[in-house]
Amino acid sequence: QEKLVESGGGLVQPGGSLKLSCATSGFNFDIYAMGWFRRAPGKASELVAAISSNADNSYYIDAVKGRFTITRDNDLNTLYLEMNDLGPEDTALYSCAKSQGTVFSLAPTCYCSWGQGTQVTVTS
Repeated sequence: QEKLVESGGGLVQPGGSLKLSCATSGFNFDIYAMGWFRRAPGKASELVAAISSNADNSYYIDAVKGRFTITRDNDLNTLYLEMNDLGPEDTALYSCAKSQGTVFSLAPTCYCSWGQGTQVTVTS
């Protein structure tokens, strides 16, 4: 019933930019905080960025702060992640997820719905 579909990934050179999208359906998008996770090869999944339901608060891990921007369009039920100055360390499968309520959580177990992800590869 609940569906999240990521898009916008691809192959980019170091220093390049990408904007990921997460189109959602099947739930009231505007009352849920959302987050972006990434999983690099051989590493555990990590929360990259999160945003509250009304976009009045956001979170970024130190590794991406200043380079990534999480936004949302509640009229379109869509979540975005703009990524700038990409480096090889950003290579991963990026997935969007729905949090438990209006305020986002930093605990992965609090995100109950997930998309299948979109691949981002940064290489020379």
